[in-house]
Amino acid sequence: MQPLAERMRPQSLDQYIGQQHIIGVGSALRNAILQNLLPSILFWGPPGVGKTSLALIIATELKRPFYHLSAINSGVKEVREVIEKASDNNIFNQNKPVLFIDEIHRFSKSQQDSLLGAVEKGVVTLIGATTENPSFEVIPALLSRCQIYVLKNLEEQELVDLFTNAIKNDEFLKTKTIIVKEHEALLRISGGDARKLLNALEIVVNSSTSNTIEITNELVLTVIQQNLALYDKSGEQHYDIISAFIKSIRGSDPNAAVYYLARMIKGGEDPLFIARRLLILASEDIGNANPNALLLANNCFNAVNVIGMPESRIILSQCVTYLACSAKSNASYMAIDEASALVDKTGDLPVPLHLRNAPTKLMKNLNYGKEYKYAHSFDNNFIDQEFLPDQIAETKFYEPGNNAREQEQRNYLKKLWKEKYGY
Repeated sequence: MQPLAERMRPQSLDQYIGQQHIIGVGSALRNAILQNLLPSILFWGPPGVGKTSLALIIATELKRPFYHLSAINSGVKEVREVIEKASDNNIFNQNKPVLFIDEIHRFSKSQQDSLLGAVEKGVVTLIGATTENPSFEVIPALLSRCQIYVLKNLEEQELVDLFTNAIKNDEFLKTKTIIVKEHEALLRISGGDARKLLNALEIVVNSSTSNTIEITNELVLTVIQQNLALYDKSGEQHYDIISAFIKSIRGSDPNAAVYYLARMIKGGEDPLFIARRLLILASEDIGNANPNALLLANNCFNAVNVIGMPESRIILSQCVTYLACSAKSNASYMAIDEASALVDKTGDLPVPLHLRNAPTKLMKNLNYGKEYKYAHSFDNNFIDQEFLPDQIAETKFYEPGNNAREQEQRNYLKKLWKEKYGY
């Protein structure tokens, strides 16, 4: 018997739960489907939010031939074979075939290049699914020919609707009396992932020999813990593992961090995905407490890109343990968030006249740049002047962290600005 998640795969837009921001009534994608004017598409979102189901529904609604490739086990040869079939199909069928490529971010540049001609000539309508930012993972030529839609984790009510629908309509589940007394554990385990939710529900139901099952939080957690190996074998804990990995480094625990690194490597995780997360962490969680962290993380990313596996595991381990043992600070991360929030609140405030560029005579006559003081012309390469717009003058965004390096920054800023920013 197929897994519950597969048995409950929606067959039409009306059965599809979630993602109303892109397929709701009046949305651009829904209108394109209804008018049979479908562009090539990239669906970007976390696992289990309906990317594959939506691609299947689109092909079904438009009555188009559907070809499905997975980037994990397909190469240029398979892509060309499918494109050849689609091209032959076009001779007898006016409806352009849909080529769905799951995990398209795992395709190399040459594999993505092999798609270009077919997409440009209209041999196929491409629908790609990715859990990674397509701006980084899809070649520009292909990206420019696709409409990107961002899919979100499912909301609480949508998840409740999913398991309620399964209990009511699945041919196997409806033969049992299933009473959901508590659903918080099911939702927490799912993490907004429909596949995880339905897998967990199925495991809980199958664990009982009775025809009547009362689902409680305690039962769910007990059963899932006992069946953890089964629950993890398809790699659905991808986001749980990376979350634990990042939090272990942030929490300065190199032992836990390298354990989760090993879990990801053994699970076949893309080493560049890991290295990219380390780059972000080096700035977000360490920042100016240790500027060398970003340099090492960047060198790690470049080295992994050049070396490849299995040797890259050593490079990743060095970087991971270094970052975990480093002093931590999120001061620069908090500074940009606070500054961004103020920009959202205050809008485009005018730049002070003395800081404006004055490339023309008219601008000079309007006093652009007139009162600007060139810092290098003064003692210690500093002169007290206002750089923020008048409406937010003296606002402090950057608060150096409590560590040796940023304490030096704090002392330096206090020496320069005295009491202005409260350092």
